[in-house]
Amino acid sequence: MPSIYGLKPKFQALLRPIVNWLARIGVTANQVTIAALLLSLTVGHIIHFNHGGRWLLLLPAVVFVRMALNAMDGMLAREHNQKTPLGAILNELGDVVADIGLYFPLVFVPGFDPRLIAAIVLLSVLTEMTGVIGVQIGASRRYDGPLGKSDRAFVFGLLGLLMGLDLKLGRVVFYVLFVMMLLLVATIFNRAWRALQEVKASAASR
Repeated sequence: MPSIYGLKPKFQALLRPIVNWLARIGVTANQVTIAALLLSLTVGHIIHFNHGGRWLLLLPAVVFVRMALNAMDGMLAREHNQKTPLGAILNELGDVVADIGLYFPLVFVPGFDPRLIAAIVLLSVLTEMTGVIGVQIGASRRYDGPLGKSDRAFVFGLLGLLMGLDLKLGRVVFYVLFVMMLLLVATIFNRAWRALQEVKASAASR
């Protein structure tokens, strides 16, 4: 299924000069991971404290920066010999905690249905868990769509931009969130199914 994740190689190519510079000055992958986490938690707190408003304009900027940081920590780990067990744990946990810290505060923002936001955050956690479970059963870490991490960031960033500009979206926000919830359920099943198919294909090729 199509996903913004498919654009990652091109995005990484644009970031590679920055990544190479960070490696030269001694910045580590784990430091970048922690920076992305702290950024998400800080902005989530600001949005919660101010109940959204113009502060929602931070969302599109933050999700873009966070996607860049998430790409860069992986590149530092793979391309600059910084892979560690701690890094793998920080990467997975950091993404989940950052999602919760950045998106859950929208429960307190007028215009967002708190039940749907809570459901989306919960399903997002389950989506990432399903992707990691693929490794446990002998498949690769699954990043399949239709609503992976980058896709969620794009939708929330767009909503933050439009609502931060005080556009009257009305029930549109409810319907967008409802569709996101359905797509997350589909993503969980898709990742599980593709992991099982990968394991089956691997077993058949032996």
